[in-house]
Order: sequence, then structure tokens, then C-alpha cells
Amino acid sequence: MSPEISFADPWGISAIVLALGLGGILKGVTGAGVPLIAVPIIAAFYDIKIAVALLVIPNLMTNIWQGIKYRAHPLEKGFAIKFGICGALGAGLGTIMLAYLPSSVLGLAIAVIIFIYVTLRLTMPNLQLPIARARRLLWPAGVFGGVLQGAVGISAPISVAFLNSMRIPRPNFVFTISVFFTAMCLAQLPAQIAYGLMSWNIALFGFFSIIPLFATIPVGEWIGRRMSPVVFDRAILLVLFVLAIRLAWVALT
Repeated sequence: MSPEISFADPWGISAIVLALGLGGILKGVTGAGVPLIAVPIIAAFYDIKIAVALLVIPNLMTNIWQGIKYRAHPLEKGFAIKFGICGALGAGLGTIMLAYLPSSVLGLAIAVIIFIYVTLRLTMPNLQLPIARARRLLWPAGVFGGVLQGAVGISAPISVAFLNSMRIPRPNFVFTISVFFTAMCLAQLPAQIAYGLMSWNIALFGFFSIIPLFATIPVGEWIGRRMSPVVFDRAILLVLFVLAIRLAWVALT
């Protein structure tokens, strides 16, 4: 794997563009999921710590934009804000783990998280969480989701699964998850700078990554209006499963 990102590395740059492009399509379809696709792909070419840091700026920009776009669809008063605060607290703790844990451990953690996520999606497709119970689980789900986001850049197995289980309408889901990711990014950015994870070079590529991300979100929205959600969901799960196998192989060999 290449230790540094450079415009002179065509394969690495192509991987970043592909990762953000696929992530943008997934975000356009579902309202979330950029790190779920992008982190494993980028981590396959670069260090996992680089992959996590690289996504903070594009994640922040796209979720601010998406939150503003869906601001008229809050789930209920204070729910998204509380969820975001919990995520920010967890992301700060997770960033400390990112700074000190070996990349091999983080890579294996990502693989395990993806395996768990895929298993849950396949075995519990009809799980439904009542809103009253969701209010009680908001704090632990937000904090642990934030820890995952800060440590390995992927919170979907907790955050997205938590909101999906509530079976809320897509606009409410998109607004809530956008606030959650925005809060986590705002916590990650200064913490990553403090621990030397966010360099000027990574920040530059983070801003560069906004281009393929914003370019493909409308594509995802178009697909979401025309493609069977079940077919698309199964295709994404297959991609994630293959990526998880590769990450686990690299971490264990």
C-alpha cells in the first residue's frame, strides 16, 4: 500500500475517484453510506488512517448540504440534535483509538464490522423499532456509532441500522443521519489535526474528493427513483462482502 497520497499515483487517484463516486451514488439512493463504500476501497490502496481522515471534509460538506436540503423533515423535536451530540462524543473517543491502534487492527475491525452489517441486513430485514424504545436507545446508539466513525470511519452498522429499524420515511431518515454525520465530522476534524492524522496533503485531497462525490449524488437519486431498492441493496452488500474479505486477508497476512 502507498503510504502517501500523490497526484503522481494514477492508480491511487483512480481508486479515490471510484470510491467517492460509488459512495455518492449510494448516498443519493439511500441518504447515507459514503464511508461504508469509500473507506474499504481507499484502505485497499492506502493506510486505513489516511482513508478515514480523507473522508472527513467531503463527508462534512455533503452532509451539511443534505441537512439543509431536508431541514423541513425533522423526525421529532430534538431527536436529530441529541443523536448528533452523542455521535460527536463518540467520534472524539474513536479518533484517539485511530491515532494509537495499529492499522492492521483497524483493518480487521472494518472487515468484522462489515461482516456484521451484511449479516444483519440479510437475517433481520423486517426488524422494526418502536419510537418509544428508540428514544431510550438513542444515546448508546449515537455514542457507539460515533466511536466506530472516529476509529474506522464506518458507523453504518450501528447508526444506519438503528435508524433503518425505526422504519421512518426517507426524508426524516436523511435529515437525521445528515445531522448525525455533520456533528461527528465537526468533532473528528480538530481531533485529527491535534493527533497529526489530518495533514495539509490529506486536507487537499479531501477537498478534491468533494468533486466526484457531488457529481454522483444526483446519479444515485436518479437510480433510486427507477431501480428496485432490493436489487441495488443486494449489489451493494455483495461489493461490501468482497471488500471485507480483502481487508481481513491483508490484516491477517
